[in-house]
Amino acid sequence: MTGQAVSFAGLSLKNPVLTASGTFGYGREAAELYDLGLLGGVMVKGVSREPWPGNAPLRVARAPGGMLNAIGLQNPGLEHFLSTDLPFLRRYDTAVVVNVVGHDLQGFVDVVRGVTGQAGVGAVELNISCPNVADGLLFSQDPASARKLVAAARQATDLPLVVKMSPNVTDPVALGLACKEGGADALSAINTLLGMAIDLRRRAPVLGNRTGGLSGPAVKPVGLRIVFDLAAQVGLPVIGMGGIETGSDALEYIMAGASAVAVGTAVFRDPLAPPRIVRELVDELEQHGFESAAQAWAAANPAAKEAAS
Repeated sequence: MTGQAVSFAGLSLKNPVLTASGTFGYGREAAELYDLGLLGGVMVKGVSREPWPGNAPLRVARAPGGMLNAIGLQNPGLEHFLSTDLPFLRRYDTAVVVNVVGHDLQGFVDVVRGVTGQAGVGAVELNISCPNVADGLLFSQDPASARKLVAAARQATDLPLVVKMSPNVTDPVALGLACKEGGADALSAINTLLGMAIDLRRRAPVLGNRTGGLSGPAVKPVGLRIVFDLAAQVGLPVIGMGGIETGSDALEYIMAGASAVAVGTAVFRDPLAPPRIVRELVDELEQHGFESAAQAWAAANPAAKEAAS
């Protein structure tokens, strides 16, 4: 049987498949369909200090090869997460990664501090790259700002600190290096690409926010490229995401340098996609002669092979 367990930025994951933040809520709907303990981890929907209403409708639209969303980080806030959602997630044998959002640096830090020390929280993911809110790209557009935010979050927690990378920048590697300098333990890539759809009858953008984040199979080539560059040039472990619909897709990301992967948009078409991809990844690894996901990762990363020799 192919080994599935991986070590990622201080987390021990039973397998390398997680759910991507923003596509999975806080796990309640999925838990009605399967045991969340089948997954390596759950990256929950963004949590802000206070409740966040999100954007005006329409907030979702079809796009070639995927979808556009402009949800706008709607969530019930930190207090609700700690009192209601986290106790629910503790029932399951899976890692919980809390995605943190904020309007400003202090808003991020307050949530990071608030989840630190809470039983069941395995890591924090700083969402510095949401394209669907007015200040969503504030920290990802400027490496110095990203470094400052990560450093502040680093001071607020001893949890593994993951930073979610934007594809809407000229140089993702420069952003990744700035996050590493600030104290990040890992990166996740990619967030959605900024896009738009036009309603010809109304002669106006489809989305109420005008623009939204493009996700799904169409963004996979971009995700693979950025994960490859980050893994090769930054030197931090990476969670790869963007268009993963099958075990084969997951293995491509691992071969590009991802230590783990996250499934997002696929769950809207197939709610059972995450556990299915866990199974399919086992088959893909065996088919390609790998005894584990870690071995597949090492085969595609010469530095890892040299370190192991």
